[in-house]
Order: sequence, then C-alpha cells, then structure tokens
Amino acid sequence: MMKKTIALLTGGGDCPGLNAVIRAVVRTAIHEYKWQVLGFYDGYRGLVENDYAELTADTVDDLLDKGGTMLGTSNVHDPFNFLVDGQKRDLSQQALQNLHDLNVQALFLIGGDGTMRSGEQFRQLGLNIIGIPKTIDNDLVGTDFTFGFQTAVKTATEAIDMLHTTAESHHRLMVMEVMGRYAGWIALYTGIAGGAHVILLPEIPYDYDLMTQFLIERRNKGKNFSIIVAAEGARAIGGHMVVQKIRDNSPDPIRLGGVGALLANELEQRTGIDARSMVLGHLQRGGRPIPFDRVLSTRFGAAAVEAAADEEYGVMVALQGTSIVRVPLQEASQGLKLVPADHELIKIGHNLGVCFGN
Repeated sequence: MMKKTIALLTGGGDCPGLNAVIRAVVRTAIHEYKWQVLGFYDGYRGLVENDYAELTADTVDDLLDKGGTMLGTSNVHDPFNFLVDGQKRDLSQQALQNLHDLNVQALFLIGGDGTMRSGEQFRQLGLNIIGIPKTIDNDLVGTDFTFGFQTAVKTATEAIDMLHTTAESHHRLMVMEVMGRYAGWIALYTGIAGGAHVILLPEIPYDYDLMTQFLIERRNKGKNFSIIVAAEGARAIGGHMVVQKIRDNSPDPIRLGGVGALLANELEQRTGIDARSMVLGHLQRGGRPIPFDRVLSTRFGAAAVEAAADEEYGVMVALQGTSIVRVPLQEASQGLKLVPADHELIKIGHNLGVCFGN
C-alpha cells in the first residue's frame, strides 16, 4: 500500500505556537500513522513555486517552545491573486498540479481568516483541506480561541504593568496601542488583565467628551494617572481608523497605526494632563508561546491529523468550550469574529468602573 502523504504550510502573520502545531502534526502523522509529511516554505509561495521539504520527527523535535515558524510565512502570496511581474494572476491550478505531482492527499493550512478563505476556494476545487486556526487577534469564526492570542495578551499585559509605574510616578496619561484592526479582543483582554482605566475597541466608537470627563473626574478624586489601552482600529464616533500608510500590490494594502499618538495629543489638550503614547507593535507576535498556547497548538495539530485519518476534509479544527471540534471550513471562512457589545468582559469592565469610550 502506498504511504499516505500530507502537506502543510503556515500563512498570514507569524505568531507564537506555529512551530508547536507543525511539531504536533508531523509527530502524530509519523508516529501514529507512518505518513509522509511535506512542508511548503513561506506560505502559499512555496505551494505555487513547489518549494518544499520533507519533515521528519527529528526535524521538528525541538520546536515546541520556539516562536515563529520554521517554514516561514507570507500574507502576500494568494494563489488566486499571485503577483507576477507586477501583475496579479490566478495560479491556483499550478498549485494543485504541484500537489498532484507530489501525491499529496491532504493539505493542512495553518493560518487566519485570509488563509481559511483561500482554503475554502481550494476546497471548492476538490482539494482535501484541513484548517488550523492561528491569529493573535482571536478573530476567527468557529473557535473560542486561536493559538497565539493568549501569548500576545501576556506580552501586552506585562507592558501595561511596566507603564503603570512610570504613569503613576509622573502623573501622566499613558496610551498603549495594541494590535486589532476590526476586532478588539487583544485590547479587551489586555485592558482587563492589566487594570486599564480606559479600553477602546474597534467595535465601540469612542466619544472624546465622555473620555475627557471620565479622566478629569479621576484626577479630581486624587487618581493622578490613567492607563488607556486602544486597539489600532479604534476610532472616534463619526471618525475613521488612523491609517499609517498604504502599501500597493498587497492583498491588505491599508496599514493602521497612530491612534495611540492621536489620543494622547487630543486628551492632553482636553484634560490638561501630560500624556504619552507607545505602540506595542510586533512584539505581540514574537517570543516563546506560553504553556496555554503550546498545549492548544499541540491539541490542534493532533486533532487535524485525526480528521485526516477519518478522511473528514473541508473542516477547521476549533476550540469550543474545553473540547476540540471540527467546524466546516465554509463557516470558518465567513467574516470575522468581533467582540459583541454584550460580552461578559465588557459588562464586568463597566461594573469595575472601566470606561469604554461610550
């Protein structure tokens, strides 16, 4: 009997836990089923250009605690809109031919919403796809948590802990800008965990007058500093997200950034309180995954192999409650999971006296 061959790639932005997933997929596939595993380099680029390597148990043995991805990743090589000599071309058939020539029976896609959308397109072309949800933004539909999110929250929370001391010492407003274009999960969890006084989410446009009143009242009560956590996609009522630059020929050309500085300048003028801002940026993507994400990544990787063993394709493994389940890829690729207005942590925050800008 011919040995079964599976392949995997990591797409989109990097995040802690990618290597742990690769390790779990490879080791489970080899030890439990004696399959061959191929890894494509740099996301879909490797798939289109047939740039790959065979992965063995020894190859992945020491990956569990390492951040990033040994395979490299990319968010600009969509096979259905692949940039060639400045022109976008549909090279999906070339990717399919490469998989056919390598006798790959299933392709494992480790990525976020963009990777899952293209995975759904491949599924519709008849490819056996299994998705594994990755994003520090935690905005994928169908799963309670994605791996990488909790590590990003830990990094951001530790930053708030350090900002507290300087904010209190200098009697300042400190604004920390975190990632989160459309979904404010990082800002919400970080703000609650770090004891922020104001939390601004993309889902809840903020009112400058209300925030000004809130901050002045804090000062009048003897609270001479305040911590503000703002998602990069936060915006004022009637306003727009702050765009740092636009990158042409990118599937996601808008680069956000600057809402923290904008808030610090505006609130300093309105309140008369000295204000500073800082952008946490890509520090949230880096570093070693915390134990929660190592365990979740391992569970996801093992569960994905089990789905392939059951020949249940066109699914994404997901965490719902405490269980790993399989959800249709079509469902997982539909839109983003945003923070609902009635989320438990928003209610708790209000009860604790946190201002959400509205």
